[in-house]
Amino acid sequence: MKNKLIAPSVLAADFANLQRDIEMINKSEADWFHIDIMDGEFVPNISFGMPVLEAISKHAKKTIDVHLMIVKPERYIKTFAELGANILTVHYEACTHLHRTLQAIKNEGMKAGVAINPHTNVALLEDVINDIDLVCVMSVNPGFGGQSFIENTYAKLEKLKDLIIRKNATTLIEVDGGVTDKNAKQLVQFGADVLVAGNYVFKAENPTQTIKDLKLLIS
Repeated sequence: MKNKLIAPSVLAADFANLQRDIEMINKSEADWFHIDIMDGEFVPNISFGMPVLEAISKHAKKTIDVHLMIVKPERYIKTFAELGANILTVHYEACTHLHRTLQAIKNEGMKAGVAINPHTNVALLEDVINDIDLVCVMSVNPGFGGQSFIENTYAKLEKLKDLIIRKNATTLIEVDGGVTDKNAKQLVQFGADVLVAGNYVFKAENPTQTIKDLKLLIS
């Protein structure tokens, strides 16, 4: 069984103490940094942009997993590669030419991810699953942190895992939204490889210990 990974979502960090929180992730048992970029158009919120990602990259010592919640993400693929992204995830719903976008991401030396909204059927990925390194299953509606977990996610994970196995793909499954100690184990049982945790980690009294406990729960 592949090691299961924890990716704290920097969107939930304290922006006034961003370097402190980056160092906390570096020293913790977390595996990746999950960084949400929002444009206020694809989702009804605006998060940080290129300068903040550049600043994070200077301090981050782990894989940088960038999740683009933006329209026409293909415009910025090269820029995000230059800013230090290791994995670049685009939304299925935002890409007219998904296959071309995936190839462009890989051509820049990054792993290519595809995120799907709660209403998007996993069957739509069938024709490109072998070109996808990671599928990010949104278990809340994208745009804001701290939302409640959507229970239908388990069924989606099951279908996605079946598709990956049937197509003999090596795609990782990431779950983003509402992840806590209450559902982490079950998400992994249904096929998740990477769990994104935001408020659950950063609003905890001891984020480092919370990450450690979550890691222990899914190992």
